[in-house]
Amino acid sequence: MDEIDPGDFRARVKRSFERQEAMRTIGAELTRVEQAMVEIEMPFDLKLTQQHGFLHAGVIAAGLDAACSYAAYTVIEPEASILTIEFKVNLMSPGRGERFLFRGEITKPGSTIIVADGRAYALSDGPAKLIASMSGSMMVIRGRQDISG
Repeated sequence: MDEIDPGDFRARVKRSFERQEAMRTIGAELTRVEQAMVEIEMPFDLKLTQQHGFLHAGVIAAGLDAACSYAAYTVIEPEASILTIEFKVNLMSPGRGERFLFRGEITKPGSTIIVADGRAYALSDGPAKLIASMSGSMMVIRGRQDISG
């Protein structure tokens, strides 16, 4: 992957993440930011479950989307921003755990479209369990005053 100099991407990602009310609502926190890779974690919360007591698929999708979008944000120039334009989530195992980890990684950077892959893991006492994967496309947004950071 060709690396560009995205400036102080960690600080930009942190500032943007702090403005995400959706992530605050689900109790998610940014735990790792590297170029082309971001991790977000959240604790289990009964308010975020579906009728069987598993983490709701919509919450899993939101965590994966945020992780992949912020991974894309690390590889663009500081003046640009990112919007998700498409994603597909595969749910592989029930969302059952004490905590959840959402990891987004860039598969194909681009000047207009960035492709990312995500993985969601349930964390408890034993080894992390893969519960979902995501493939998504993000569009780089430039020159829009209503969309920044």
